[in-house]
Amino acid sequence: MAMDMPEAAPSNRDKAIQAFLELLSERRFEDVGLAEVAGRAGLKLSQLRAEFGSTLFIYAAFVKAVDEAVLDESGGEVSGDMGEEPHRDRLFDVMMRRLEELTPHKEAVRSMLMSARRNPGLALAMNGVAVRSQKWMLEAAGISTSGPRGALRAQGAALLFARVVGVWLDDEEEGLNRTMAALDRGLASAERWDGFLGDLCALPCALRGVRRRHRRRPLDEGLAEADVA
Repeated sequence: MAMDMPEAAPSNRDKAIQAFLELLSERRFEDVGLAEVAGRAGLKLSQLRAEFGSTLFIYAAFVKAVDEAVLDESGGEVSGDMGEEPHRDRLFDVMMRRLEELTPHKEAVRSMLMSARRNPGLALAMNGVAVRSQKWMLEAAGISTSGPRGALRAQGAALLFARVVGVWLDDEEEGLNRTMAALDRGLASAERWDGFLGDLCALPCALRGVRRRHRRRPLDEGLAEADVA
């Protein structure tokens, strides 16, 4: 007879993240202190310090945990039915799954965004976290994030998702119709820009080819004149 294995106790890291999210849902990010996080998590300050250097690092760890949950659900690769879908549909699916993971922490997310609107430095730091996160979401959808074009894709995806989250926070419909419509519009716009970006990336190569032909032309003409002579 098989016996159920007891669930593993949450780690100090997990306890700290959960405590931070609870506090964040109650107050502004700038009002959440490390001592409060340790107290809510039932940890000593030394235990919290062993895991995190600041509340911003705790936020980044939360985002990373959401990344991992989405990637686990996708199996880490584009496969199954979604493997046959266009990139836009794959990314739509990935981003909706991300919103599902964020749903239990909706008020904490709202609090972070409100603080970012008041604090440009925090907004910049959060953007860096979001760009790293969206690189993984794009890869999960089978979209390359390598090179300069990939970096621009990740930044665009971060901005797009932030706008969608703004709609999602106030979307009370069970089916999230407003959220899905905003995401669909955003992805359609991003698809057009990515095509335009591809044309721009191809332009320098084409210009280099033109310059090479122009450089060869005087030499070719000189050889032709020598043959005639």
